[in-house]
Amino acid sequence: MDKKKKDTGVEVSDELEAEVSEELALSTDEACIQYGREVMDAQLLLIKEKEYDFAPQFQELTIHLYLFGAIWKFAEELDDPNNGRSHALSAIHSMLRSDGMQDKKAQKQIELIEKMSKVEDGSNAHAVEMGYLSVPNDDSLVELFNDYINEYQVSGDFWRLFERIKKTMIYGGLVMFFSSVWFVTLFLPGNSSLSILAAGLVSAAVFVIPTFLVGLVIFKSKMKKARQ
Repeated sequence: MDKKKKDTGVEVSDELEAEVSEELALSTDEACIQYGREVMDAQLLLIKEKEYDFAPQFQELTIHLYLFGAIWKFAEELDDPNNGRSHALSAIHSMLRSDGMQDKKAQKQIELIEKMSKVEDGSNAHAVEMGYLSVPNDDSLVELFNDYINEYQVSGDFWRLFERIKKTMIYGGLVMFFSSVWFVTLFLPGNSSLSILAAGLVSAAVFVIPTFLVGLVIFKSKMKKARQ
């Protein structure tokens, strides 16, 4: 077994040194998870009191980016600053898994957080910066969401409108498709399968395209009113 002397003169094996490093990393991750839980317990209570109406996907990602920044700073104070980001991502992944999220979905969310944590010029995203500069028990997450109150694109109303139009397009298109297939098959026998399929697709398109255009007009109208 290879051995080397530390500055203190004590011989330490490579395996023992690796075990110590692994234990330190583990304890850092555990501390990050505990700190992340404390941050969320305090901040989500304030968010609940405000009763914000944001799109669920936007609110979830914003919270995760904020948490990423907060844990990142905390990890830097415990360990090598170069490892702060990785400890933060690892801690959030563990938190998502312990909250019941499937590993594959949790990993995708971590990849999304990592991707969205930077903007085009390479600087940190606003939510990450707010989390990084936060201090325990402040209202920085509330301040962060207040910055987006007037952004209609991320509002709950916009999201619900989008969901309604999307469902109308999907279910309406399917109804038109199967109705057309049924009609052609029953009342116009002798057509080939390709002709029947084409008739169904054309009928679905006749419904979906106008619905999409109407939805687009509504979106633009809502956006214009929001800007005003």
